[in-house]
Amino acid sequence: MEGKLVDNATADCSHGYIVESKPKKPVAGLGAAPDGPKAGHRSLEEVNASVAVPSRQAGFWRQWRAFTGPALLVSVGYMDPGNWGTDLAGGAQFKYDLLWVVALASGMAVVLQVLAARLGVVTGKDLAQCCREYYPAWTRWPNWIAMEIAIGATDLAELLGSAVALNLLFHLPLSWAIVITAVDVLLLLALQGLGVRMIEALIGLFVATIAVCYGIEIFVLPQIRPDFAEMGQALLRPGLGQTGMLVLAVGIIGATVMPHNLFLHSALVQTRKIERDEGSLRTAIRFNTIDSSVALFVAFLINASILVLAALVFYGKANVTVAGGAVVTFGPDSDWIRIAHLTLAPLLGTALASTLFAVALLASGQSSTITGTLAGQVVMEGFMHWRIRPWIRRMISRTMAVIPAILIVNVRGASSVTDLVNFSQVILCLVLPLALFPLLHLTSSRRIMGQWANGWRLLLLGWGSVVLITAMDLYSLPESLRAAWRIVAGP
Repeated sequence: MEGKLVDNATADCSHGYIVESKPKKPVAGLGAAPDGPKAGHRSLEEVNASVAVPSRQAGFWRQWRAFTGPALLVSVGYMDPGNWGTDLAGGAQFKYDLLWVVALASGMAVVLQVLAARLGVVTGKDLAQCCREYYPAWTRWPNWIAMEIAIGATDLAELLGSAVALNLLFHLPLSWAIVITAVDVLLLLALQGLGVRMIEALIGLFVATIAVCYGIEIFVLPQIRPDFAEMGQALLRPGLGQTGMLVLAVGIIGATVMPHNLFLHSALVQTRKIERDEGSLRTAIRFNTIDSSVALFVAFLINASILVLAALVFYGKANVTVAGGAVVTFGPDSDWIRIAHLTLAPLLGTALASTLFAVALLASGQSSTITGTLAGQVVMEGFMHWRIRPWIRRMISRTMAVIPAILIVNVRGASSVTDLVNFSQVILCLVLPLALFPLLHLTSSRRIMGQWANGWRLLLLGWGSVVLITAMDLYSLPESLRAAWRIVAGP
């Protein structure tokens, strides 16, 4: 890769240059100067301020349509393949009793994503840029490296989800399926040239695909009859009394918030061309809050649907006989993604059930990998002010996931997929506080946010979410580390 260092200047990123520029101080209370951060280094510069928004006098729906999109891209991180295993296990083992945990995790995610969007709107900078500007210089390298590792870990789970889906749909060897998923860089490159609205539309199509697949499985296939009264009771009467329930609840909450989503959301809100006056900022904060709430509510419905499907199909069963007479046994350590595909058809009496499951899994993996690439661009440019060609950025990220996945799958076989997904969650547990605590600190600072600093409600909800998520991660960390060591050392 060609590259050179340029101080206080703008370089042509299409030639692979690396750019270093010194940021301006924001105006207290109104974020950056009227033109935003220093020209030549804006968040996701190719699409920054590329979407016009109507005047504040325009109707609600016109404004809502203009601001809707960034949270949709972020929401796919909350329904990616890494979440499927815990949701399936929760429904299979405890029926609806962990629905309230899914709801709690989604509620905390709304709070944190609202704060990330608020930071981007008010300061005109993303979370990585703010960390670079307001924290000591020595923190840049470790924070950037940690976030790159987190993005690589997230990409690993997404890659494996897509590869398993290809394996299930087309019976490709898992190693070949992993390699095929590496070429999705071409999809992202094609989309970037069409603008952020096209990316948002494609992600919306993927999310709709997932929702339709689960809607058909739960509400159309005749063998399934969900009990809404029982589900409502499970939501309103939280409890962790059964053996093993706490550990699984920790897994659901710990796998919910992805650190890269906080960085990405603070950058995506800047794709809207927002004026810097008080009224425009207030409007942008309002509609981004609505956008976050709606998008993550959809993510909650999909996660809840995964849990409900598992509860209806697997709860109370010890095993099931599949085609050919093989017996699949259910247990706490089962590979629930693969089991679900193998057993949905015989349990529901139609091959369509397994096909819909695999299609939804593929849509989940592909949508998540697109947003992971954008997040990688945000953290690299924000922390280090380095800019490289998007396809190089994508290949670096994907290679970090492909190589270990192929090596371990070839050595240990397809059964290692669940272990690899769990391993990615261990890494996220370790890295997540490095994103959570700066986000709360920065958005609570009146020096940085001015009048838009967190009020007492956001302070309470935000710090409560951060402390609970961090505590859950720490609680599960010893067992997670033991599981990670088993992956490295072998069975």
